Amino acid sequence: MSEAVQITRFDVEVSGGQLACFRFGRASAERVALALHGTTANSRAWLPVARALGDAVALVAVDLRGRGRSSELPGPYGMDVHVGDILPVIDALGLERAVLVGHSLGGYVVARLGASHPDRVRSLVLVDGGLPIPGSESLDLDAFLGPALARLKLRFTDPEAYREWWREHPALRGSDAIDADVAAYADHDLVGSAGDLRSSVVEEAVRADAADISKSADAAHRLTAPARLLCAPRGLVNDPNPVQPLELARAWAAEDPSLREAALVADVNHYTLTLGARGATKVADAIAAACEATVPDAEDRRPQPSRGDVRTPDN
Repeated sequence: MSEAVQITRFDVEVSGGQLACFRFGRASAERVALALHGTTANSRAWLPVARALGDAVALVAVDLRGRGRSSELPGPYGMDVHVGDILPVIDALGLERAVLVGHSLGGYVVARLGASHPDRVRSLVLVDGGLPIPGSESLDLDAFLGPALARLKLRFTDPEAYREWWREHPALRGSDAIDADVAAYADHDLVGSAGDLRSSVVEEAVRADAADISKSADAAHRLTAPARLLCAPRGLVNDPNPVQPLELARAWAAEDPSLREAALVADVNHYTLTLGARGATKVADAIAAACEATVPDAEDRRPQPSRGDVRTPDN
């Protein structure tokens, strides 16, 4: 049976307040990787990845400005603001150069940080993010983000109603995501009072960050640190339109094959690349390689469906 993932919260002073950060795993772990989530996600998107890593690497996941426990941080938003928030986290961890991991929006943020502050980066793992999104030059935010933006306007009577909404999400319905992980992800996003609960994600932050993505897609081409890009073959609603097409990723890697790699993770979509058991295992392997760590065998890190897999002393 898999051990529960210990989660310890610490806050870091940034412009306008405190950025919420969460350390998954043992505080004594020698290797640390810093993980950034997607556009309307939160730090709990990394819980399956942290479990897959076991004691090999301590994963530190933040709630980006405008999301989760950092939702009350004020604007402005955008890539440079997020970079400005993450640099103090690297300092707080006592790292001169960090292993950075970014999913979706997080991929663009870590790529921007790596390009603008190469002295603070040891290596990067980009998870279905960092390169231009097909059609982004004429991107209609409402059409592209669709259900994600619509979710921000919904109200829920209780946490279970929100968990059920996520269970029925096209990207997660019938997937290999563990129910306890989906519940933890949903619960961490909720704010408000009983009978009137809603997502913590600030719509202004989503729109500002999404609009800035097209201006940040060149950063990955300027990286000078080792970097690996993992691509999902399916998109935001389990559709056949990948956010990061493999051919685009391979062309990026071919620019500097001594430092860059691109790989397709089979049978996952944009969400299950981190929230699903199969995707989380592949992401954990990439993080461990970036940290030069040894992860447990797949049999030993198989996730269990128990709610007890999640311990969050801060909540």
